[in-house]
Amino acid sequence: MSYIRNTTAAIDNSKASDLFYLLQDELKQGLMLYWNSANEILGKTSIKLNEPPKDFFSLENNFFSALFLYSYFRAGISKSKRVLFVAVNQCLRGMVTGCDNILDNEYKKTLDTDLPIKAIKFRSVLDIMVSDRILVAILHRGYRDGEFSFDYILKANAESLHALLQSGVQEASEEEGAGDILKPEDVLSKIHPLKTGILFQAPWALPELIEHQKLKSISKIKEGLFQIGMGCQVLDDMVDLSMDTQMNRHNYVASLIFHGENLVERKALEAYSAKNDKDHDDPDFLFNFSDARKASTKKALFLLQKGTKLLFDKEHKFMIDYSIGFVAKRIGAHRFF
Repeated sequence: MSYIRNTTAAIDNSKASDLFYLLQDELKQGLMLYWNSANEILGKTSIKLNEPPKDFFSLENNFFSALFLYSYFRAGISKSKRVLFVAVNQCLRGMVTGCDNILDNEYKKTLDTDLPIKAIKFRSVLDIMVSDRILVAILHRGYRDGEFSFDYILKANAESLHALLQSGVQEASEEEGAGDILKPEDVLSKIHPLKTGILFQAPWALPELIEHQKLKSISKIKEGLFQIGMGCQVLDDMVDLSMDTQMNRHNYVASLIFHGENLVERKALEAYSAKNDKDHDDPDFLFNFSDARKASTKKALFLLQKGTKLLFDKEHKFMIDYSIGFVAKRIGAHRFF
């Protein structure tokens, strides 16, 4: 599909090059601020923070952060604050990733330290604790540099937590299993908005608090991020169909199969679920369900296209296909298209 074929072609024109240069430069500054703050915090402990690897600052490894950065750029937020908010978002990313790691018993790296590789739980705990402290340090830096008043430090600290809690509460509700399989439309209206949709709007919690009197209308920008988050969650559901079925978690694709008209696919899913093998995960499981694969692909692309059209302004519409293709590859769902 063109979304996949155009993932690299879209960056060949001059406007794209200028935009990528802007995003990468500010992204690197914000990530470096996060890393320097972490290094200062850990400096007097027995834990060593390793130098960031070459790909630590790459657009490929920070694509969603770059989308949030672009949303600030489009809304007219100053460069100095954009860099500050990149660092803030890296703090939120560290907290969310750390929590997900603990819940999923895995480790996706935020901070590269000399802790034992197999110490995945404490590595995640450290990422959460340090990111929380970096957030306070960065907010204090913003006050010190005259970006906002002292009162915003405590307000922003609390608001950052509030922005993540709704998604966390939804995750908590599924720890013992989701229960009945909801209809597909209910998954999209009741579950995924909390799980991922509003999580993609969380990077705007602090900018809205701090910049509320200076901001242009950002309703379309935030709605765009919400729809992109929804599309990403459908892609996640496509990849995680096997695991979510065994763990009895809400999954849009499983709902399509269970409530769909293809009885062969439904019986196959029910038989797989009955095995109750929570240690088994087949990332290609969706290939067994042709109707559900086509329907979920269509829905994911619809949501991603809707979101990117709202997010990117007229001068940057070339980013739509690139972003959709990149996200699909990043999540690993492109093979289903």
